[in-house]
Amino acid sequence: MTKEDKVFIPPFKTQGIKSKIVPLIKSNVVIDENTVWIEPFMGSAAVGLNVAPYNAIFADINPHIINFYNQLKGGDITTDIVKSFLVEQGELLSKKGGEYYYSVRERFNNKRDPLDFLFLNRSCFNGMIRFNSKNEFNVPYGHKPNRFAKAYITKIVNQVRHFEFMLKNNNWIFLCRPFEETIKMADKNSFVYCDPPYIGRHVDYYDSWDEEQEQRLREHLFRSKARFMLSSWDSNRHRVNPYIDSIWGECQKITKEHYYFVGASEKNRNAITEALLTNYPIINQAKQEA
Repeated sequence: MTKEDKVFIPPFKTQGIKSKIVPLIKSNVVIDENTVWIEPFMGSAAVGLNVAPYNAIFADINPHIINFYNQLKGGDITTDIVKSFLVEQGELLSKKGGEYYYSVRERFNNKRDPLDFLFLNRSCFNGMIRFNSKNEFNVPYGHKPNRFAKAYITKIVNQVRHFEFMLKNNNWIFLCRPFEETIKMADKNSFVYCDPPYIGRHVDYYDSWDEEQEQRLREHLFRSKARFMLSSWDSNRHRVNPYIDSIWGECQKITKEHYYFVGASEKNRNAITEALLTNYPIINQAKQEA
């Protein structure tokens, strides 16, 4: 693997992260040094981190990762602070296990500290991000008291360090706002990449997603006049995604099959065909391979 092929992973785990198809996304993105990259559903910002545009607007309705990145950008959080925090909290988790995890979860729900959110994200069940109707983080403990071993902390710190480097060398801003408001910021010199919750599939997200929202997303994207790319699912062994034709039929489609894990059991390893939908001609079609 060359340096150009390396896929950088952000410090947060999120369901549906696009690390496996980042090379395909990068090879079909059309930007230059003057383009403003816009992500209305940034998640952990894994795609933008790897595309590495100079100008970028990252947005999401989940404020917690955005808060972490803004504090990292402003210097209130640093790699040294992250390392010290995870070492300290990891030792307490190792001694007290689930009891300590749930005390941190309660602390986060009261104070919303971004470092606590990072700790919970890396020690909860399956790296899920889920909130209840009161906007309280409610993912259970991952039952790994020795989760924050030295090598694991080093891995997370290196991920934070790379993100910190990108923030210092690029013009990136992070906003907490609905996708409609974010897409309205786009113009003909923008490139909009959207990774909304996958309609018609189980989603683990800060909010729900339905056909009305999918249709509204389409309308805002076409109205923006910007080039755009949308991630979705095309099919699996049981069914196809009917919205690809009914809502996104005007788009070009790029597909790639790969395997993904859902849940803790390997029996849940299933093949899915991912779809990238664009409003401009396809550059590099993927090979259909897992």
